[in-house]
Amino acid sequence: MRSTWRSRAGARGSVAAALTGTLAAAAFATGGDPAPARAQGESPCIGDLEAKDVSPRPGQRLRFGITPGVQTGQVGPLPAVAKPEVPARTHAALGSLRPRRGPFVVRLNRFFWSEGEAGIRRFLALARRYTSRGYLVELQLRYHPNRRQEGDTGAWTRHVRDVVRRFGPNRRVVAIQVTNEVNLAFSADSSDGAYRGARAALVDGVIAAKDEARRRGHRQLEIGFNWFYRLDPVTEQLFWQGLRDRGGRAFARAVDWIGLDAYPGTFFPPAESEGGERDGMVNAMSVMRCFARIPGIPASVPMHVEENGWPTQPPRSYDRQAATLRTMVRAVHDYRGNYNVTDYRWFNLRDADSSSPMLAQRYGLMEDDYSPKPAFSVYRDLIEALSIRPRASGSPSRTGRARPRLRLRLSYRRRGRTRSGRRCARSRVRATLVGRDRGKVRRALFARGRRVFRLDRRRPFSRIVHRRHRGRAHRHRVRVRVRMKDGRRVRLRRSFRACRRR
Repeated sequence: MRSTWRSRAGARGSVAAALTGTLAAAAFATGGDPAPARAQGESPCIGDLEAKDVSPRPGQRLRFGITPGVQTGQVGPLPAVAKPEVPARTHAALGSLRPRRGPFVVRLNRFFWSEGEAGIRRFLALARRYTSRGYLVELQLRYHPNRRQEGDTGAWTRHVRDVVRRFGPNRRVVAIQVTNEVNLAFSADSSDGAYRGARAALVDGVIAAKDEARRRGHRQLEIGFNWFYRLDPVTEQLFWQGLRDRGGRAFARAVDWIGLDAYPGTFFPPAESEGGERDGMVNAMSVMRCFARIPGIPASVPMHVEENGWPTQPPRSYDRQAATLRTMVRAVHDYRGNYNVTDYRWFNLRDADSSSPMLAQRYGLMEDDYSPKPAFSVYRDLIEALSIRPRASGSPSRTGRARPRLRLRLSYRRRGRTRSGRRCARSRVRATLVGRDRGKVRRALFARGRRVFRLDRRRPFSRIVHRRHRGRAHRHRVRVRVRMKDGRRVRLRRSFRACRRR
């Protein structure tokens, strides 16, 4: 096992034993059977083991955020109690963290299906509360059914569509994470994998959410799912194969981003030497990229680090939390171009209960009374230094990411003028993508009016959009939908007039 997972000295030697113990306890608690043996010839996803062996590649700057909801999922079926929030102090803390220039994302977690209409209304109010103050909002939409709902995938997808319909009109609600940590099957409070039908809920929910967002024109709303790093290779292989078998190409096409939940030094690996968290984050990002290929999710789909944290219950010190935070954030930043990482969220803003001995109650950058720990100022300074900025050539989009430098050029050989003196085309018209970022385009779909032309996947991304015209002069609108290699989407429009045929 040691040679399969990691070959490092020190803390790395305990990884296999700790993982085996965790899985055995989970199987005993859930009455589960041990995972079947891996098929012969099947290559496991080991990933990059040492950060020093990977050459960092540049990428776009990160979009940072945090989870302000202090109640955390517990390893087990029952939730823990959190100290009450003081909204004014929460807003003051968030205001101190957000960069002076650039976006900041608030991740709203524990949005349970089982809470029904009351849950939807509560999260609508939370979304309005934060977006009205200029933040972007991301929803963690949990499956978490009650006994009557469990396994009813049709009712779940109707709920997902309802959430998209009601939150999508708020243009600053920019992402929905559908389900939570479905690969983790033994902790009902923290993860959805403990419920029957969870894998179907993930796949069908992502497809339904994306379809509803497209139909209603909520272009800012990006749909994704997350994965807990990590269980044993066989369990993970079966999980990702299940996504492939259930969803096929429809699922892969519906995914706008993939989310990583990684806790080096807390869950896996359960212990790290100081600074070793850098290797843990590199391995987590690389392994997720490897597994994502199984259901056909390409490397061009961005990765979000949705949860990354390090709790401070004794003997874990506040200073060590600050050092670990710096190490992990720097690792994500340095290797963002290698694994196409665009977003980072720390988990979370404040302790749920600073006096509790429970591991999950003390993840915060602040104590439960809003007293900042040393990690608070460290995260604030890293956000200010590393956050995405508007480019000099243009302003950021609603999601806070800089718009690609692209434009649409229309060209035709013969020009004329209408009776009113306007320019018009007497020959065929060609639409071409131009601009500095054309080399970063993955594909472009050209359309004129209601007529859709074929996808273009190669440079120079150019199509004939008009050939002959009969009758009087007429105005046409050309539209191009562009998908960038880093997952961003752009829509371009231009109009032209066809001359009257004589």
